[in-house]
Amino acid sequence: MNPNPKFPNPAFINDAMDKLGELLKQSPAKDVEQNLKAGVAAMLGKLDMVNREEFDVQTEVLARTRARLEQLEARLAELEKQRAE
Repeated sequence: MNPNPKFPNPAFINDAMDKLGELLKQSPAKDVEQNLKAGVAAMLGKLDMVNREEFDVQTEVLARTRARLEQLEARLAELEKQRAE
């Protein structure tokens, strides 16, 4: 007996979920999902993108390059100042 008549019996809910799961396994929804995933993967593969690891490596390279450029600019300014004196 269901202790709370406002809510369905938990056994009924479990049974309904099992039946719904079986129904979805037999439906074309799974095929549609697989086809959609394959289509999205194909579209993303055509884009000119890099993975996160490569992006992080290039970010580090850029940061080091910027730091070196700042050092060289400071050195150049110092040399120009010495030449002007």
